[in-house]
Amino acid sequence: MAESLLSTYVLAALLPILYLFYRWRYVNLYDIPTIGPSAPILSYLGARKYARHAREMLKEGYEKYKGGVFKVPTYERWLIVVNGPRMVDELRKLPDDQVSFLDAAEDLVHTSYTFGDFDNDPFHVEIIRAQLTRHLASVFGDIRDEIVAAYNDFIPPSDDWTPSYVLPTMQQIVARVSSRVFVGLPMCRHKEYLDLSIKHTIQVMKTKDFLNQWPEMLQPIAGYFVDESRRSVKQGIALLQPTIEERMNKAKELGNDWDDKPNDLLQWVIDMALEKGKGMETIVPMLLSTNFAAIHTSSNSFTHTIYYLAAYPQYIKPLREEVEAIVKEEGWTKAAMQKMKKLDSFMRESQRVSGLGGLSLMRKTIKPITLSTGHRIPPGHIIVATSSAMHLDEEHYPNPEVFDPFRFSNMREGDTGEATKHQYVSTSTDYIPFGHGKHACPGRFFAANELKAMLAHTIISYDVKFEKEGVRPENIWVGESCIPDPRTPVLFRKRRD
Repeated sequence: MAESLLSTYVLAALLPILYLFYRWRYVNLYDIPTIGPSAPILSYLGARKYARHAREMLKEGYEKYKGGVFKVPTYERWLIVVNGPRMVDELRKLPDDQVSFLDAAEDLVHTSYTFGDFDNDPFHVEIIRAQLTRHLASVFGDIRDEIVAAYNDFIPPSDDWTPSYVLPTMQQIVARVSSRVFVGLPMCRHKEYLDLSIKHTIQVMKTKDFLNQWPEMLQPIAGYFVDESRRSVKQGIALLQPTIEERMNKAKELGNDWDDKPNDLLQWVIDMALEKGKGMETIVPMLLSTNFAAIHTSSNSFTHTIYYLAAYPQYIKPLREEVEAIVKEEGWTKAAMQKMKKLDSFMRESQRVSGLGGLSLMRKTIKPITLSTGHRIPPGHIIVATSSAMHLDEEHYPNPEVFDPFRFSNMREGDTGEATKHQYVSTSTDYIPFGHGKHACPGRFFAANELKAMLAHTIISYDVKFEKEGVRPENIWVGESCIPDPRTPVLFRKRRD
């Protein structure tokens, strides 16, 4: 209560300054249509509404200005929103010397406060995009092994229906499985390290949401009081320093290759850090940011998927038949995951209907640009694309509100040239949960194999349902983020048939 009153008093005292800042910062955006109030000061009422009803406002803008552009107010800035496949493609094609993905991430996720300093060189992103993806087949055995171990620990098989709150459970399982590939054994099962990874993930979202409530000009002041990245990095260094130092010393003594050299993300980052003359203060923030991306996105996406499985248990049988037939032929391998078209479709459809949020493809203008709509956008503004509203548009997906688990596997049947277009990892101008273009999520290939292996294990090992059978809990929207309701448990039972 006291914090709320303080924020109100501070904002009231700064209103004249904010008005002048508003005039200076946003006068050039007047010709872009607005959802919500657009007048000075009143736009902050619109920002308050957006914080509570972002989904509805984005849907309204999408329907009013389909194929065009509009803007919505937030506490810190205007978001310029483009609509539809043509505009998605236009945003994707804008060159990096005109718009910046990293600058947009800094402004929207506040990376300097949430992840720490990468010295303007996030080289781990290319490692994830290239080396992690390239090594998926060789590390898949570790992924499978850790899934079995983690499920036995967090959802032990039982002959009786046993409730599990899926979101926090999947945060634990995803943290374990991802860490097996990121840092290897035994650290991937180290309780203090896993607790740090999950706590940091939650704190990133809290910090982001807190800073997003402040006008842009006041965020450095507000950020000073909520900067958890330094504490997390310090704790991470304390936990990982012996492992990192041992590996660095071996690399210096034995060169690039030695017997039993680890084949994990930490080692690949260490190798690159040594080439660039970087140390612990760079390596640990990179691991923490990768943990965040894996735990936050994957646990939310997978919980959405489990909710659909529990709400529609009639689909377990055909999925189970597919998984068992392919595993019998291919074993638990990356190649097997690629052949599970129905499983892949189930996950893709879950992400279409209940994605991570209402926006995608964030960019920040660093030079003046003019869109094909004729709207000129000065430097320093954030441009995003509507995702949820487009994914639920009849124009792109028949019966869009209906969860059709084999929608995409049906599209892949026959020799239609659609075999890869509708895979879980594939992006397009009308399917953008992972973004689209060269800045699409670099870790989506790892995440897809991890989550498909987890879903396959769930299907062949458990029966699942909700206590109210066939009733999926409504999603919770926080701003433009879509979250599976964490308050409703799913019932698990050891498979009977």
